[in-house]
Amino acid sequence: MNFGKQFKEGLLTNNPVTVQLLGMCSTLAITTSMANGIGMGLSVTVILTLANIFIALLRKVIPDEVRIACFIVVIAGFVTMVDLSLQAFFPAIAKSLGVFIPLIVVNCIILGRAEAFASKNTVLASAVDGICQGIGYTAVLLVLCFFRELLGAGTLFGVQIMPKSYVPAGILVLPVGGFLCLGALIAAMQWGLKKAEKKKKEAEKA
Repeated sequence: MNFGKQFKEGLLTNNPVTVQLLGMCSTLAITTSMANGIGMGLSVTVILTLANIFIALLRKVIPDEVRIACFIVVIAGFVTMVDLSLQAFFPAIAKSLGVFIPLIVVNCIILGRAEAFASKNTVLASAVDGICQGIGYTAVLLVLCFFRELLGAGTLFGVQIMPKSYVPAGILVLPVGGFLCLGALIAAMQWGLKKAEKKKKEAEKA
């Protein structure tokens, strides 16, 4: 297990959203405010980490023929726990995120990491993978939330930041604004990764 490598993969080189292109639905839908981004990011990180741990623990017990169904049952259990906890302690966030918390059950990020990593690695490595992938997902959400809320509404966390003379770019809080912002972020990430890879190859040749 290499924590530094896993962290870099989760945040940059194998980011679940900008590289793997997973979890796009929730990413586009809830990134209209910073509060939503933090709530969804933390929820996914907790569920992803716990699901990875339990699937890694049970990987030698679960029959290969029904592994996907078993993964979904494990994930659904943790999603229910997180959903009920949000409703009990953070009702405003739970109401704002709405159906997207229960839909984490079928979020491709969590199911994908369960199949690709947790089912083939140790508990500790799987836990670290869940945390790192969750951090990468949350980072993307917060970047999108920052620009969409600040430029689209002139606020951050509901507090007016832009001057009164500022005219909000309302398109950014609409679905089309989400597509535009996410597309720009993915393009920037891909450009950065290719540039870094090119520099690495040039350094190796030298």
